[in-house]
Amino acid sequence: MTEQDMHLTEHLAELRKRLIVTLCTFLVALCGAFVYVERIYLWLTRDLDGKLQVLSPSDPLWVYFMIAGVFAIAVTIPVAGFQVWRFIAPGLRPAERRTSLAYIPALAVLFLIGLAFGYLVIYPMVLSFLGGLSGNFVTSYTADKYFRFMINMTVPFGVLFEMPVIVMFLTSLGILNPVRLAKMRRVAYLVLTIVAVTITPPDLVSDILVIIPLFLLYEISVGLSRFVYRKRLAKLEAVAD
Repeated sequence: MTEQDMHLTEHLAELRKRLIVTLCTFLVALCGAFVYVERIYLWLTRDLDGKLQVLSPSDPLWVYFMIAGVFAIAVTIPVAGFQVWRFIAPGLRPAERRTSLAYIPALAVLFLIGLAFGYLVIYPMVLSFLGGLSGNFVTSYTADKYFRFMINMTVPFGVLFEMPVIVMFLTSLGILNPVRLAKMRRVAYLVLTIVAVTITPPDLVSDILVIIPLFLLYEISVGLSRFVYRKRLAKLEAVAD
């Protein structure tokens, strides 16, 4: 076996170890969330008139799994970020290690902020719009469909709100820079607009209410990238001197 093959084997073993730690964290968090999932379910359905329907004996279990899964993801995100950092840390300079490590707590915070934005702003807005269309119909929600809809309206925003931290992290590694992000602005705006239009009701007000925060997120990401890029250049110049 060549030295290159040995290095590749070591990297794959290390990657496997990091994936196992992340998976174990998710499973432990899932079990922990399952202890309180019934209380969470009652809180999430507190404003509904009556109880949600189920169409099979296994539906309540899958609904509880979905709810617990979201909470488990929120707990796992910083752990996954730390495992990624541990995997790439040997290839970073000491200053890059310290800087990139500081971004990990922000991953969990921004994910929770994104979930809150989706749950408190987008979800009730979309549900109200669709409820208005069902005035001529008998409305009867199943638990499975109701929570799938809720998760589709919240979890994507948790992921999208990670954008500033990811951009800062990639900028600190030299993969991204503010100039490149500025050139990508039109494409980024187009993609974010498509995402906003896809997940919101087909009316202009709803689209604008989602598009504006997403555009602001991108501009914040560009500004943070510019800040990190300047600090990185200053450090490189100091080292060169």
